[in-house]
Amino acid sequence: MNKRWNPFLKLPLTLNKLRISLNKNKHTSVNLYFQDESRFGLMTHVRKCLTASGIKPVIPYQHKFSTTYLYGSYSPINGDSFVWEVNGVSCTVFEQYLKEFSLHKPEEYKIVVIDNAGFHSTKHIQIPDNIYLLRIPPYSPELNPCEQIWQYIKNRYKNQLFKTMDSLKNWLYQTVNSMDTETIKSITSNHHYLNAFNTAFHN
Repeated sequence: MNKRWNPFLKLPLTLNKLRISLNKNKHTSVNLYFQDESRFGLMTHVRKCLTASGIKPVIPYQHKFSTTYLYGSYSPINGDSFVWEVNGVSCTVFEQYLKEFSLHKPEEYKIVVIDNAGFHSTKHIQIPDNIYLLRIPPYSPELNPCEQIWQYIKNRYKNQLFKTMDSLKNWLYQTVNSMDTETIKSITSNHHYLNAFNTAFHN
């Protein structure tokens, strides 16, 4: 097995330690989430598309650099999600996102898988007491299934033209909210995480 997958060998032990230390009087449930950010903008992303045989596809295109970001946390356990749309990424924004996420089902203890982006630094931010951040190794985005959520959204985002940021934001809002719990569970399912989580908290 590739060494980049070694964290899965330690995952059951990490989750078991969390279970032992959990304050059951304070937290009535435990959930696992995958968290990440993705940028979306007004520049058209041209990709392959279907057309009649012999017909060259024509895609409306614009070259604009206005962008926004989605901050998202998605659970492979029950399909729950918490998503922000915000302009930019920074430690301050990340801290505020975690604060608001902690208020989503506040009695739930949230184990949140994150990557090692610079703005995920926790040296100078306060982490809510119902959130535990579980980092994946550097340069291993394949260990964070939230990447597949962004791919799902961007497959629908490609070849579209949004003339204004409002139209893009409205589209993102509708797309994110159209994803039901079964869709989220299907996209983010990963047997390494699921087996370790179920062994620690459901046995």
